[in-house]
Amino acid sequence: MNLEDVPHLPGSYVLLLRLDHPIHLSIGRLGAFAFPPAYYLYFGSAWGPGGLPARLRRHILGASRLHWHIDTLRAAGELDIVYFLPVSQPPAQPVPRLECVWSQAFARLDTAFLPAPGFGSSDCRQGCNAHLVGVTVRPASVAATLAQSAGVNISAV
Repeated sequence: MNLEDVPHLPGSYVLLLRLDHPIHLSIGRLGAFAFPPAYYLYFGSAWGPGGLPARLRRHILGASRLHWHIDTLRAAGELDIVYFLPVSQPPAQPVPRLECVWSQAFARLDTAFLPAPGFGSSDCRQGCNAHLVGVTVRPASVAATLAQSAGVNISAV
């Protein structure tokens, strides 16, 4: 994965992780959860200093300190691919955040399940049950589903 291809802008992203073996993880204040072997899609945003490159570097290389819910799952799973959508300027009017649009779209898949209610969505204002969706088989068209939901093309590293 080449971080040099990621523009120095804020934006939204999706991590596709794979767990090959069942595992129990303690996810901060949410509690302990069983994660079966599956693919997991984590939907996030990077609006702070450093934008997408800083946040994606943390996820690709692994966090030295567990801070966000995803840090714990990322340490246990294999990162398959990262999708991202940079934003050159915030929208002029409030719109649903892409991580919410995306997580809700993938939660509707026939093979989807929510392994940990509240995972990654503690600051969500769109009513998402979680920003982590598990799927029993690797989705064939992740990029196409993301692009269709967002109405724009999506990049990957």
